[in-house]
Amino acid sequence: MAENQYEDLERDIRRRLTEGDHEKATTLAIRGFGAEIFGFLVALHRDEQDAEEVFAAFSERLWRDVRTFRGDSSFRTWAYVLARHASLNYRRDTRRRENRQRPLPEGSELSAIVEQVRSETASYLRTERQLRFAALRASLPPEDQALLVLRIDRGLAWNELARVFHEGDAPQGKVELAREAARLRKRFQLLKVRLFEMGKRAGVVSEDPEGA
Repeated sequence: MAENQYEDLERDIRRRLTEGDHEKATTLAIRGFGAEIFGFLVALHRDEQDAEEVFAAFSERLWRDVRTFRGDSSFRTWAYVLARHASLNYRRDTRRRENRQRPLPEGSELSAIVEQVRSETASYLRTERQLRFAALRASLPPEDQALLVLRIDRGLAWNELARVFHEGDAPQGKVELAREAARLRKRFQLLKVRLFEMGKRAGVVSEDPEGA
């Protein structure tokens, strides 16, 4: 999606929220951001079925909590925060099936869109996995994979990444946000060097790690 398309989508979502049309705002978000977020979850969990369950939980959370969006970040960044929290909860909750959240309205337009996004993106990702470094990335810890996906593939800015990766509540204030962004930037640089070395050993790359 081009930058101007992201901007148009953000405006449309915020307008719907201002008008009180929360279901339409959620529908626009799932339709516009769903594919990339599902791809993020596949990379994070390395299992399509797990990613589908987390994506469903994320969609339910988005539908339920969209009214709480305060506008401190872009809606896209806020959606990634919810997606990462859904992923963490999935890993921590061994009895998740007994504690399912309130489901999406059965037969609603939103429910159909969630299923469509899952289906279409899963098909696309079967081809995307053939891209360069796919095998190497899959061998990294899930959090490192998430950082690579969000920074390289999704192009999130460092302050946006700080909101996504911050544990607990969102970081308060510019100082805390900058500190978290600096930590992630350092982690990312070390990760790039590590990935480059892995690529060299595997005979995949020979160029400078800055191009990884």
